[in-house]
Amino acid sequence: MTFTDTERRRAEELVARYPHSKSALLPLLHMAQDRDGYVTTDAMEDIADLLGLTPALVLGTCSFYTMFKREPIGKLVVSVCTNVSCLVNGGPALVEALRTKYADDHDVHVEEVECIAACDQAPVMQVNYEFHGPVTSESATDLIEQYKSGALKARTISGSPT
Repeated sequence: MTFTDTERRRAEELVARYPHSKSALLPLLHMAQDRDGYVTTDAMEDIADLLGLTPALVLGTCSFYTMFKREPIGKLVVSVCTNVSCLVNGGPALVEALRTKYADDHDVHVEEVECIAACDQAPVMQVNYEFHGPVTSESATDLIEQYKSGALKARTISGSPT
């Protein structure tokens, strides 16, 4: 989906805040993802056009950062750290348990991520970028279920807008 006129004006205002237009790339990718739940090919092309970049450069940036999704995902993004502290405290087993539990649940996207800077709470996870730790597979499942039921609300949204 391409930018609407209103979105294009908002994007241009955002670009104007920076001394170099290319500096607006990450905020524009966030804007596109907030709208569609992921960054579409059309959005990358619009952003490239707006910033005078190639679509390949926008794609390269989008694919580098794990917070940008390039395909539809669930409403809840569960990011489990498996870096050193989390590795030795059960991060890989936590990822596997959650992937198994939510394999058929289209509202929950479980992903393994590098360090999310909460090593003192290992193993740690985020639900829509909200930190939780230390967690076990049972406490993590309980947290995810609370988000699904609405008992807990994340400040950020993922997946397709409702």
